[in-house]
Amino acid sequence: MKLKLDINTIKESANIELLAKQMVEGFVTGLHKSPYHGFSVEFAEHSLYNYGESTRNIDWKVYAKTDRLYTKKFEEETNLRCHLVLDTSSSMYYPADSFGKIRFAVMAAAALAYLLHKQRDAVGVFTFDEQITHQSEVRSTSSHLHHLFGLFQNLFDQKPEHQATAVPEVLHEIADKIARRSLVILFSDMLHSSDNSDEVFAALQHLKHNKHEVLVFHINDSETEREFNFEDRPYKFQDLESGTIVKLSPSEVKDQYQKQMQSFVQELKLKCSQLKIDFVDCDIKNGFDDVLSAYLVKRSKMR
Repeated sequence: MKLKLDINTIKESANIELLAKQMVEGFVTGLHKSPYHGFSVEFAEHSLYNYGESTRNIDWKVYAKTDRLYTKKFEEETNLRCHLVLDTSSSMYYPADSFGKIRFAVMAAAALAYLLHKQRDAVGVFTFDEQITHQSEVRSTSSHLHHLFGLFQNLFDQKPEHQATAVPEVLHEIADKIARRSLVILFSDMLHSSDNSDEVFAALQHLKHNKHEVLVFHINDSETEREFNFEDRPYKFQDLESGTIVKLSPSEVKDQYQKQMQSFVQELKLKCSQLKIDFVDCDIKNGFDDVLSAYLVKRSKMR
């Protein structure tokens, strides 16, 4: 079972905690039933049973569902610390009719927080625009997860203001704040005030220099932000961060826009690859399975 969520169908009312749990449970059920069952070894409180081991900790309920033997894991067996870093600047509230990018990012982060909790891993959250706006503790307890769901719910429900973003400055600050080696997961459209892209990569390199593993989810609305697919008529385009309005017909700039955006994304991918940072392209019109799969792949590499 896969829970396919359309941001537009949940924009009026959403219980983030319930939806996150449904997404993860549906995703994991699909993993158990798929030929890619290797991923499920990394999931939750279980590891694949090796014959010859004690049968004391075999989870027979899981065996009944999957016809595979798993043993229960315990909290002391894992020590991953994960920081979820959410860009909450105004550009993340695009498209304006659904606030699609920020809501996609919040739902993805909530699902990962629940998945991390089930794995007995410690998770914390940073939010930022021009500066860090929230920093939680990093814990693995149920009460802490409940607190994070409250934060995610507030982020999902809140309305945008004209807030610019300072990705490089914030990432440098976060790198200095995280004392222990961690997995840092960034949710951002990577649109920032500076024209110097090297500043962003220097900040990402700072995280890597401090021995952190980094996973970047590049949040975008591909149809309009990448392809610039609008009807051929006059539009007013507004910069959500500055409020600046430009009047034009899409056909006048479409070719040049597409080339510049393609160059921007390719540079992001290339630089992340050079820094050994996992980069995942996230179109908000797609589901969340790619987010969860990318995390599990990353998690498995950190064993």
